[in-house]
Amino acid sequence: MKGCYLLLIELPIDTKIKKWNLKKGTYVYVGSAMNNIEKRVSRHLSKNKKLHWHIDYLLDKSNVKSVIMLSSKTKCEEKISLYMSQFFTGPKGFGSSDLKVQTNLYYIDNFDNFSKILSNIFKGELE
Repeated sequence: MKGCYLLLIELPIDTKIKKWNLKKGTYVYVGSAMNNIEKRVSRHLSKNKKLHWHIDYLLDKSNVKSVIMLSSKTKCEEKISLYMSQFFTGPKGFGSSDLKVQTNLYYIDNFDNFSKILSNIFKGELE
């Protein structure tokens, strides 16, 4: 399957990942895989992997609570990340070096907003 995915991540303590100081709490990471989304997500969930991407370093210190995979023939990662940025903030440059977004990692401080965002994504109603 091709498409985008969201990882809902729980960071148990304040942690420094590369150049970013992340506070404990819940985050969502937006990613894409235009070849094999299942394989990409499986890699993210694996505890025995070489740390390469920014997200690998975060996942080494945190727990994935939920995974949402969205089938798409086009790369929807940037669109979803731009939509998330209207409601949440995150560390500038995290996982987004190849996109026109500031970050692909967002701190979830309002779960009502997050639920509404997910509903809009599933309905295909991104602004």
